[in-house]
Amino acid sequence: MIFVTVGTNEARFDRLLEALEGLPADAELFVQHGPSPVRPAGATCTDYVSFEEMAEKMSQAESVVTHAGVGSVLTALLNGTRPIVVPRLVHYGEAVDDHQLDFARRASKAGFVTLVEDTATLVAAIAKQQDSPPPPPRPDDRLVADLRGFLAEATGRDGP
Repeated sequence: MIFVTVGTNEARFDRLLEALEGLPADAELFVQHGPSPVRPAGATCTDYVSFEEMAEKMSQAESVVTHAGVGSVLTALLNGTRPIVVPRLVHYGEAVDDHQLDFARRASKAGFVTLVEDTATLVAAIAKQQDSPPPPPRPDDRLVADLRGFLAEATGRDGP
């Protein structure tokens, strides 16, 4: 099963959902679509899921595709899955700034996510992951330190 989440943002993320149309017709797809009217063909779709259901779906999924929200990425990692992340971008009206792009690039460089910046490559990224799944990354002190550094830079604060 491929689990897709766009998070709880009030902005639509049609660009991500439309990119799923290239998946094989027999792909088992569960999509949390938020406020978007886009419904990928053959997918089981819901507007929102509880945190518990999201964690359960992520632990069962062969692939997790998500926006680059810190909570969604960490939930996937903690459930043993290296997520494929598609950052929301301000250019498309999906976010107020490009913080998701910054976070996704940093997480990709650290080896914790598969970054998809061009949605035209999403289906290929999913296929590659399913053909040859990478070992699940282990969130460790390096990830925590990197996330703290990123959040400190993004907020201009050194602590909570």
